[in-house]
Amino acid sequence: MRLVLQLVARLLLIVVLCLGAATVWATFDAYRSVDRATAASAQRVAKALQALYWHELLLRSNRMREHLLPVPDWRTIETMKLISPGVCVEFQPAAAFEKPLCGQNQGIGKIPPRWFAAIVPTFLGSHAEVVRPVSPRAAAAGTVVATPDAAAAISLAWEYILNVVGVALLMSAAIALLASLAIAHALAPARAIVTALQRMARGQYRTKLPRFRSMELAMIGEAVGELGARLEEATEQRAALTRRLIEIRDDERRALARELHDEFGQNLSAILAFANTIETAAARESKDNGTAQDARMISQATHRIMASLRDTLKRLRNPLPEELGLEASLVNLVDRWRSQSAAQPTIQLDLKGDLADISGPAATTAYRVAQECLTNALRHSAAREISLHIERRSGGDDALLIRVEDDGGGDAERVARSAGFGLTGIRERVAAAGGSLSILPATRGLSVAATIPLAA
Repeated sequence: MRLVLQLVARLLLIVVLCLGAATVWATFDAYRSVDRATAASAQRVAKALQALYWHELLLRSNRMREHLLPVPDWRTIETMKLISPGVCVEFQPAAAFEKPLCGQNQGIGKIPPRWFAAIVPTFLGSHAEVVRPVSPRAAAAGTVVATPDAAAAISLAWEYILNVVGVALLMSAAIALLASLAIAHALAPARAIVTALQRMARGQYRTKLPRFRSMELAMIGEAVGELGARLEEATEQRAALTRRLIEIRDDERRALARELHDEFGQNLSAILAFANTIETAAARESKDNGTAQDARMISQATHRIMASLRDTLKRLRNPLPEELGLEASLVNLVDRWRSQSAAQPTIQLDLKGDLADISGPAATTAYRVAQECLTNALRHSAAREISLHIERRSGGDDALLIRVEDDGGGDAERVARSAGFGLTGIRERVAAAGGSLSILPATRGLSVAATIPLAA
């Protein structure tokens, strides 16, 4: 999942958790707010009755009476204003036929669902009545008892919760949207960093990133730039080292070819001469035909060894492109494979572009790649047809493309992972020339393609 989506998902999870916590808090606060309203109503009504009580005592000029009878008339509109909606207030001791004075119950709050009306009282408990004395200094003045209406309390709590949750939802949606936009804007440079890393993976190490405003992203950009510079430097050093190793190896091969030619060739010639002399002498005497036959077998074995030595010297000495040129050496390579056996698969050679001026390491590398790919296709597959395609791409992209395709099947991934000496050698040569090598599946087999830049 993309980083932006992950952060937004986590943000939404946090918002949902906060919204749930806000809902629980709103439920508790709304339910207990009824208790606070009940206590406040009892306190206000008690103060109002206290004023009436002392006023009535002063009018009658009887401060020593323990109880005032009858109770002053307190059921007025002014007293109704002191009672919160959903709360009933009762004066005790109550007079005969007196009913509690209740605040407005009709139309307050919203009708809650049944599950809410059943769950909330179970977990939060019921509302208790609140008792307040009319006068703390005169116990005989009576008390005020305020009792909340349970149905009205649930309705008020449900309405309060809906209002709080509605505001919380709007705020959560706004926070989530704005935070998502902020996160997306803050992480937008990450796409440029990923693109730069992808270019570096393709070999374009000198990748310049824009300057980011965020300090962390700016540090990442600088680190990517430094990494690209170091990778390019290391690649150049490795290519130079590989070229030097190839040169040393070629020098060693040429030196070995000279030693084999001088030492083994001379000794084999001597053996052949001695065998011919023995055969001639034995033929003159005509008495010991076994000696002549042995000498003849020695001569034949010596000729076979000399032929094998000549083939070895051909492989060890300088490659053909340095003598014949790339085009002629490729034609010679294909003709040599064709002439070895009539049972060999058909080899098609396709040359495009001007190959006359290609020489040096590029020509040698192209020849070795074609030689190794043809050898692998002929020895390790049941191919019936092999195509060798050589194309020079001129213009700004001056490069040489070598592609060998066969119809012998094969697993491209397994071959690409192979650590054989042949593939390892051409990988090293192509990398030393600054090129690239790819092994991909073809229509009915494998396709090995190498690109060698000629400008380098």
